[in-house]
Amino acid sequence: MIRRAKISEIPDILSITRLCALKMEQNGIYQWNEHYPSQAAFLKDVEREELYVLEETDSILGTIVISTYMDEEYKPIQWLTPNGNSTYIHRLSVHPEHQGKGLAQQLMDFAEAYSKKHHFVSVRLDTFSQNHRNQRFYEQRGYQKLGDIFFPKQSEHPFHCYELVL
Repeated sequence: MIRRAKISEIPDILSITRLCALKMEQNGIYQWNEHYPSQAAFLKDVEREELYVLEETDSILGTIVISTYMDEEYKPIQWLTPNGNSTYIHRLSVHPEHQGKGLAQQLMDFAEAYSKKHHFVSVRLDTFSQNHRNQRFYEQRGYQKLGDIFFPKQSEHPFHCYELVL
């Protein structure tokens, strides 16, 4: 089941994202660190009602943020659709013990269906340039790579921006 997250679940969510960060680091991918994702970011996500969890038998297995807010870093990108009617995916995570079971696909299916249902014209996101697995994941779903942005607190390497026109 995918549902909105509660503030009381943020410690569990942070635990999952930290485990994901450790797994990525073991694979030489330094995408998430002590600065990101943060408790403050998840609190804001819950307050905006944009943080969702994938739950199975009372355990949170994954997370996704479906936002309508466009970060400043995204403004220079030449998007495929006009700004103002897109959703933005952030902080997609699946507990490492449950990766490889299609849960990230389920979360993205949910986000794309949500976006269509609410009449958004596209779904936008970014993924780390050094995370080739994520790039293939999004490209196989039909997302188009459009340009690069930087998050200096996370990495010196760029993040690729992607968009799926609905």
